[in-house]
Amino acid sequence: MEYLTSIRLRRQLPQESYLCGLPPVRYLMEGGVLHFDTPVTFLVGENGSGKSTLLEGIAVACGFNPEGGTRNFSFSTRATHSPLGEFLTPARRRYPKDGFFLRAESFYNVATHIDELDETTPGPRLIDSYGGVSLHNQSHGESFLSLVEHRFGGQGLYLLDEPEAALSPARLLTLMVMLDQLVKKDSQFVIATHSPILMAFPGARIYQLGEAGVTMAEYRETEHYQLTRRFLENPERMLHYLLEG
Repeated sequence: MEYLTSIRLRRQLPQESYLCGLPPVRYLMEGGVLHFDTPVTFLVGENGSGKSTLLEGIAVACGFNPEGGTRNFSFSTRATHSPLGEFLTPARRRYPKDGFFLRAESFYNVATHIDELDETTPGPRLIDSYGGVSLHNQSHGESFLSLVEHRFGGQGLYLLDEPEAALSPARLLTLMVMLDQLVKKDSQFVIATHSPILMAFPGARIYQLGEAGVTMAEYRETEHYQLTRRFLENPERMLHYLLEG
């Protein structure tokens, strides 16, 4: 049984808002509802399709800091998030005991905030719940995996924005093992991704965002899978077509 069950618009956005041009926002404005009835849901689409904006809006609607972190994080280095979260209504069947919003683009700021809290707040070190080593003292990929391994405790709602950005293919497989372990600990994930490796997670629902709006897709029907497969089956032919015409 999932924590977040659906997302819909609470009220219509102003027509002049740039958000109205994004496929998932158009879908919601037309009365569409996004359902999250599997432990893992992927939001996939081309750059500019609105998947990260949608995930950020979901995170804000669920009480997370727009720049990432737990619900207890309230720092802001630069207010660049969209107002979409203010217009969304999340439906919940129950409340998670844990949660985290991971944004690849602002994870540096999250790591900095953790260090600053430990420097200024008496008591147990916050970093100990993240593996005990400053996330700044690890590679980008190592810090991502350390976060998932040590901070994600299960029975949680975890929102991940392009976690593959810092991970090699081998480390993506490691992440998939961690996701599976956390799902077995009663966790739910909503993940915006470009990775055809990650979106192969068994039993996941895939929402494909594009000009057609929002559609559910089978793994092998996604553009990411099909393009990657065509390239790997015959890279020379693909490169000849791209580079020599």
